[in-house]
Amino acid sequence: MLTIRQETPADYQAVERLTRQAFYNVYMPGCVEHYLVHTMRHHADFMPELADVLVLDGQIIANIMYTKAQLTTPTGEVKRIVTFGPLSVAPAFQRQGYGKRLLTASFEKVQALGYPAIVIFGDPNNYVGRGFKSCHQFQVSLPDGKFPAAMLVKELVPGTLAGRSWHYLMSPVMAIDEAAAQAYDAQLPAMKKQWQPSQEAFKIMSQAYLEA
Repeated sequence: MLTIRQETPADYQAVERLTRQAFYNVYMPGCVEHYLVHTMRHHADFMPELADVLVLDGQIIANIMYTKAQLTTPTGEVKRIVTFGPLSVAPAFQRQGYGKRLLTASFEKVQALGYPAIVIFGDPNNYVGRGFKSCHQFQVSLPDGKFPAAMLVKELVPGTLAGRSWHYLMSPVMAIDEAAAQAYDAQLPAMKKQWQPSQEAFKIMSQAYLEA
């Protein structure tokens, strides 16, 4: 039996453990995403109404969390949007469509709340099939004017970003203190930190920018 529901406080520990297992050694030796989960819920930008878990036969195997963000124009216009992350799927259940189901359900909730767009940082290979496009296509850049290759945009209201240039301002909660994250990880049951090729791929993508 598969269900998608909003997480409850009783789920917090399981969600954090799931996130750690899903991301450990993927982007770096170890990971910091579970620390983000640990701290995010206490931040004003966290959106508990969009924090969902996917439960299969009584076990949480995937989760998604959202925070508030905004887009601004040089003339001072502000558009309130959202970003998601972490999106976690337990290693044994990855590449089986569970993340897609969770995303589809969450997009419907975001749209029902009236948010016109979602901006994320992620591997385009994972998200273009979910309706995300390059930030450059929508003229959405960082405040310094750069267009990261990994910054992706999904319009929920077609044309909502057309005709203007935008700067993406993410929630401050996303600026993870890596030293604090490592200290927190050291308190948890030991997992082996090691290098793997996905870390080099992440390094390349995270340092890539599109021509303005």
